Amino acid sequence: MLEIKKQSLSESFSVYFDRRMIRILLLGAISGFPWVLIGSSLSLWLKEEGLSRSTIGWAGLIFAVYAFNYLWAPLIDRIQIPFLTKKLGHRRGWIVLMQIAILLCLIVWSYINPTENLALLITVGLIIAIASATQDITVDALRIEQIGEDEGKSMAAGAAMAVVGWWTGYKLGGVIALFVAEYFQNIGIANYWQKTFLILGIVIILMNIGLMFVHELQSTKRQIIQKQTDKFILNKIGSSGKYGAIQIIGAMLIIYFVAYFPLSYLGINLNLFFPAELVGYLLIIAVILGCFLLNVESKIGTDSFTWFSGAISGPFVNFFKRNGLNIALGILGFVFLFKIGEAFLGRMSIVFYKEMGFSKGDIAIYSKTLGWITTVVFTLLGGLFAIRSGVIKAMFVAGILMASTNLLFTALAWSGKSELLFAAAVILDDIAAAFATVAFVTFISLLVDRTYTATQYALLASIGTAGRTMLASSSGALVDWLNGDWGTFFILTAVMVIPSLICLWFIRNKLKLRAK
Repeated sequence: MLEIKKQSLSESFSVYFDRRMIRILLLGAISGFPWVLIGSSLSLWLKEEGLSRSTIGWAGLIFAVYAFNYLWAPLIDRIQIPFLTKKLGHRRGWIVLMQIAILLCLIVWSYINPTENLALLITVGLIIAIASATQDITVDALRIEQIGEDEGKSMAAGAAMAVVGWWTGYKLGGVIALFVAEYFQNIGIANYWQKTFLILGIVIILMNIGLMFVHELQSTKRQIIQKQTDKFILNKIGSSGKYGAIQIIGAMLIIYFVAYFPLSYLGINLNLFFPAELVGYLLIIAVILGCFLLNVESKIGTDSFTWFSGAISGPFVNFFKRNGLNIALGILGFVFLFKIGEAFLGRMSIVFYKEMGFSKGDIAIYSKTLGWITTVVFTLLGGLFAIRSGVIKAMFVAGILMASTNLLFTALAWSGKSELLFAAAVILDDIAAAFATVAFVTFISLLVDRTYTATQYALLASIGTAGRTMLASSSGALVDWLNGDWGTFFILTAVMVIPSLICLWFIRNKLKLRAK
């Protein structure tokens, strides 16, 4: 088990004054803000339109996109955006493109009536989630690349600042959304949420202006190692020029069928985009082309297949080879389970607050404003703890804190409306969430290989998101099954953290973290 060497408190804290931390803070805010849109804002919008808890919970399935973004992360690691990449850099070009997509979706939302066009509303929300999840791939890569590979304490501090930034984007963005919506409602604007989303679009524009001050380092080493991995994979597969094109078509078909099942789970019918008949025709074409290529060399096909196979397979081959199969699976298991309980609580918390009788203003003050302050403070302290005590110990402490603070919501549910208890539960929960998030981000940041920064971080983050989104989407249904017994619901969320800590205990001494 790797532990970061202890140092004085002043030495540990001084790392936060590195100018790179300001850039990382902004990147975190850019990453966190979209969750305001498809999280608390969307949930409260649907609640005030009279939709059921189960419907609101299942609407959260759009978050499942974050669990699958590793599927296209390899391509984002390599594909350049015309014009934007040349002007802004590879990472920033992708971020700006996704921000534009989110802005356009907010404009569309401003014209939708949820009760009349729920399917369209969720579809647009899904597009926001896809853009946000794609954006996160390159945001996380850009953040990690701000720090040197051997800067263990700076990586922990950077993770803390990223979390502070994320919560700043999420919490302060939520404050803006709630107060603006309440103001528009009070002055008699009928479609007050729709108008609120236009105001939130201004925040998107301001964040993109700030992004221009984040420097992007150009790395040629990464491209060199990627090409070496491409050749290694090509040799293992045994591809030749005559079969290159047929393999590309085969790979595309495999991706289609692999993507079919998770997307179908989300309610997305791929036949709308690629009818089954078209897939059949492609198979026929592949066979004919394969016969033709038996006697025709295709250097273009080989080169393309080499690039494609390296982009898709390289990051995953590297991860399992470096950690070993058993430890790699243990890492993925822990990452999947760690924050499920927090996700169940977070998904339904704003619905719980509303049913307890708290106004949007109350939620904005206690859950967003006070929550943001405590999150910032304890995220920084959590970063210091990870620097001084080691990230593994920080993970165990964070898990215990998350389980303990969830029980405060049980007390609030069973005692009835109490602003004092509400404030205490929210603040202490935010403290635990801040501590857990910075430890978690540090943990997976130290696991990635710089050759495949975006893809490997996306893989680990997506596995964690899978547990939080796919399972937590049933949170509303669980509350309904419990007949609205919120107290028991929150007890169950506390118990959910235990399996992850058991998993971490068994692999704790065999982890290979990239810090010195």
